[in-house]
Amino acid sequence: MKAVIPVAGFGTRMLPASKAIPKEMITVLDKPVIQYVIEEAYSAGIREIILVTHSSKPAIENHFDVNFELEHQLEQKGKEDILKSVKNTCPPDLKISAVRQAKGYGLGHAILCAKEAANSEDIVVLLPDVLISHFRSNLENTNLFSMINLFKKTGHAQVMVEPVADSDVEKYGIADISNEILKEGESVLVNGFVEKPSWDQAPSRYAVVGRYVLPAGIWHLLEGTSAGAGGEIQLTDAIDALLKESPVDAFHISGKSHDCGNKQGYISTFLEFALLDKRFAEMSKGLLEEL
Repeated sequence: MKAVIPVAGFGTRMLPASKAIPKEMITVLDKPVIQYVIEEAYSAGIREIILVTHSSKPAIENHFDVNFELEHQLEQKGKEDILKSVKNTCPPDLKISAVRQAKGYGLGHAILCAKEAANSEDIVVLLPDVLISHFRSNLENTNLFSMINLFKKTGHAQVMVEPVADSDVEKYGIADISNEILKEGESVLVNGFVEKPSWDQAPSRYAVVGRYVLPAGIWHLLEGTSAGAGGEIQLTDAIDALLKESPVDAFHISGKSHDCGNKQGYISTFLEFALLDKRFAEMSKGLLEEL
């Protein structure tokens, strides 16, 4: 299956950092956020990725391209470890292509821009703001790989969800799963999704995390979805329409997600990744204690 990653947004929640640098290129430790997301897709078996980008974001495509001059310089200086990390940015069997979203008409429209490149086939969608914890036994493989397998086995679209606190439900799309209790790695049929409900009106505490496995039928539904607030075409509206045609499952994440699309989430992610990465853990603990 092909994966679609929409990266055309301006990243206003990360300004001024994202004024000249795409928010997807802001680093967590020694890698940009987008690289973690692409590594997640690759580890789940994806070998073709379509970036839906904007003319102001060539840095993303350049990051995954070959830089012969840089590699030559590193090789000449004997910096083999750094050279290896640069070459591993894009594995040789991974194809990354890009299509443009000229105007910001919403997430649904961004995905629709990839229709031709995806040959109107089944797709995986990954939102680049969200990182999945990779410190527990290749969880990014377990999650996305499991979602793809469940889709192939059942034919049901898969939407990743994660339980959130009562005070946070109004920030997310919330899955209605008829009061079912999900365990990590399990999936269950969805009745629908409610966008940013109040805590007392929410049908559950399972929030949509930003990973989707969708059937080819989503394309004609995206084409038929009317623009909503702000003139945007929403993916959630197309998925609600999909529910009338075929089943959709909520898949409970294993591990946890990390929201890098806002400053608070980014700081939290950076600190947690630093404390859990064996290369930086001791230094980070010592620094925090000192501060």
